[in-house]
Amino acid sequence: MQTNRFEHPLNERVRIYLRLESLIRQMTHASQLSDQWQHQVFFRALFDLLEILDQVQLKTELAKDLEKQRARLKNWLNAEGVDQTALLELLDNMDMAHHKLIAATRLGQDLRDDRFLSGIRQRFSIPGGSCCFDLPALHHWLHLPLAHKQNDIANWLKQLAEMTFALNLWLRFTRESGQLQPQIARGGFFQHDAENAHLLRLHICPSYGVYPMISGHRSRFAIRFLPFEEGATIADNIEFQLAIC
Repeated sequence: MQTNRFEHPLNERVRIYLRLESLIRQMTHASQLSDQWQHQVFFRALFDLLEILDQVQLKTELAKDLEKQRARLKNWLNAEGVDQTALLELLDNMDMAHHKLIAATRLGQDLRDDRFLSGIRQRFSIPGGSCCFDLPALHHWLHLPLAHKQNDIANWLKQLAEMTFALNLWLRFTRESGQLQPQIARGGFFQHDAENAHLLRLHICPSYGVYPMISGHRSRFAIRFLPFEEGATIADNIEFQLAIC
């Protein structure tokens, strides 16, 4: 059955992680295409990402979170019924991610220092500021041979490799820590406890014609389903699946 999938962070740190993940996905997808408009999507996502890195101490916080995950996983060593081979592989990956993250220079610094990127970054904050008369250097780059552009993009993405690896690993483990369970929202409303949780994952059938508005924190949350179409009614009982991670 087709479902719409939603995620909601339960603290500010995870909110930032999810935003960074979304931007990295946009960059990765745009980097695989040859269309110049997709390349502009790449730059916009890259500069949004650098703006976030300028505002938060991501390296320190992400390293701490990886170490906490590693400590929890070590408690499962030699536990009966646990796939020890898979567990050891995951611990090795966390060790590697933590080491590379700590050893990395300030996240995104090489991108900030890049002459071409720094020359066009400011204009991207202006609505429509990436036109050829605003950024002739960008217009020139967009008309370089595809192989040249792909090489530049690969080098720029490489500067974020340590952060991307650590971030994806933490989010993967967090998402897998909670299993989807069937739930019912009566009158379009549902609330529940979420002790020390980081993230909510929600799956709902699009035939209901609703979307969730979620509010909460690490101890409790509430979900109110709202109709997408103005004036539409919602079902008395809305069935959905929820994972508290």
